[in-house]
Amino acid sequence: MEEKKTTSPWPGPAGLIPVTSGAADDANLINRRYLDSLLVEMRVIDAVEPCLDTVIYGHKFASPIMMPAFSHLNKVPLEGGRKPMREYAQAARKLNVLNWVGTEPDDEFAAIVAVGAPTVRIIKPWADHDLVLESIAFAQTQGALAVGIDIDHIVGKDGHYDVVDGMPLGPVSLQLLHDYAASTSLPFIAKGVLSVDDALKARDAGCRGVLVSHHHGRVPYGLPPTRVLPAVKQALEGSGVAIFCDCGIDSGYDAYKALALGADAVAVGRGMLPQLLKQGAAGVVEKVKQMNVQLKRMMMYTGIADTGSFDSSVIHHM
Repeated sequence: MEEKKTTSPWPGPAGLIPVTSGAADDANLINRRYLDSLLVEMRVIDAVEPCLDTVIYGHKFASPIMMPAFSHLNKVPLEGGRKPMREYAQAARKLNVLNWVGTEPDDEFAAIVAVGAPTVRIIKPWADHDLVLESIAFAQTQGALAVGIDIDHIVGKDGHYDVVDGMPLGPVSLQLLHDYAASTSLPFIAKGVLSVDDALKARDAGCRGVLVSHHHGRVPYGLPPTRVLPAVKQALEGSGVAIFCDCGIDSGYDAYKALALGADAVAVGRGMLPQLLKQGAAGVVEKVKQMNVQLKRMMMYTGIADTGSFDSSVIHHM
């Protein structure tokens, strides 16, 4: 069978953020099908208008929907030379939601944090361990809320360790993850957890958060994050480790499903790219506000009064 190809005008130069291939092994398509197969039952008696307030690492946010850990997006400047990653940081500040930043040089990270939104910095697993430690330390000096590492971005398409911006990546051992987490007083997050095994190792390494994700479909035939969430939630029960989730969260209904299945908060990435790259911060604000409305609507239909009361038993697999 000929491989089905899909096209997208986003996010600009080819390869900056990969679009779905349409092939059978594309984890993005697998994830979309799974999310759409999750249905909810109504529990409307005694339902009230819900509150979306969410506390993450001691900071109170207005919603459990977060900005994504995009990398390199400033290579696609907006009209007037405005930088997309600063634009969505501005949206995060206006919305009072948590902002995440992926791979960016220190000066650009500092400029993003200076926008004023509480921010998490996610660092690539550079083969140069000192570079990782320096990036962690810099994030702390700039007032980041938390810091973490992409544990899932080690493999390149050639089956060797990947190379990003001309710099080689390397493996992340349990000991190395422990050393990184111990190097800072900030909460440390393992981004790219897609199994109970890695969730428990992250906990044992001293991580205070895991982001359940397949990193925009990097792993062929990757499990949908929402499929893994309940088991991760159960495994980390009582540990104090925060559980975040991304991949394919394009609506407030998607966000609801992830939150009901165990996430404490969710990030929307590719789903906001059209608005971000067309309208900047204003487009992102509009997108997230729409998602918040959808999330509240679904919470009311299922009797969930606040973000601390989600119940996975409301979800049914078609």
